[in-house]
Amino acid sequence: MPRPLILIVEDQKDILRLICANLEKDGFRALSTSDPAEGLALALRRKPDLLVLDVMLPGMDGFELCRRLRQTSQVPVIFLTAKGGEVDRILGLRLGADDYMVKPFSVGELLARIHAVLRRSAAKPASAAPGPVRLGKLTMDPERHEVTSGGKPVALTPKEFALLEALIKADGKVLSREDLLEHIWGHDKSLDLDTRTVDQHLARLRKKLGSEGRRIATVTNLGYRVKAQ
Repeated sequence: MPRPLILIVEDQKDILRLICANLEKDGFRALSTSDPAEGLALALRRKPDLLVLDVMLPGMDGFELCRRLRQTSQVPVIFLTAKGGEVDRILGLRLGADDYMVKPFSVGELLARIHAVLRRSAAKPASAAPGPVRLGKLTMDPERHEVTSGGKPVALTPKEFALLEALIKADGKVLSREDLLEHIWGHDKSLDLDTRTVDQHLARLRKKLGSEGRRIATVTNLGYRVKAQ
């Protein structure tokens, strides 16, 4: 089995060299660039297993790179940034980031988070549905990992897909934010996530589903459920 390929897009050369060296030492293959446009092209062409992406990049920042990447790719993304504000963190998560680290950071912690994200990305649902599930104009095929709304394909991140699948499999039962956090993120305390992360991902999921997003109902003070009608 080939070693996982990690793409790093970072304009600070010393940080780039440090990350690459430690990735190789930890058994990964490292692909790197300091140019965001080249980083986007590499991500689409080489199809890495995970992308470590700096936010503050020249010409095109990491948020814009991620936004463009998410149009065609669901590769896991970990953001690196000198900014630690909540607004930046929320924006990163809304764009489909799987994790977010603030500089300066421990390389050991970054490696641990890379391993955690890859484990979650590779994990298969405990009991995938035998075939497509249809709710109104919404169709979900767990085997093919495809979702359509009104007959049009919907590009979902792995976490958005997992959230939708968990809610559909609950068959109308309410799932709390804590339940979803545990199920989708594995409640990894090192990620410093709270229940707002669930809200942010579900808000983005609803928007992508268009009119069918209304089926994801918020149950006040309890959580979320999917409505059949």
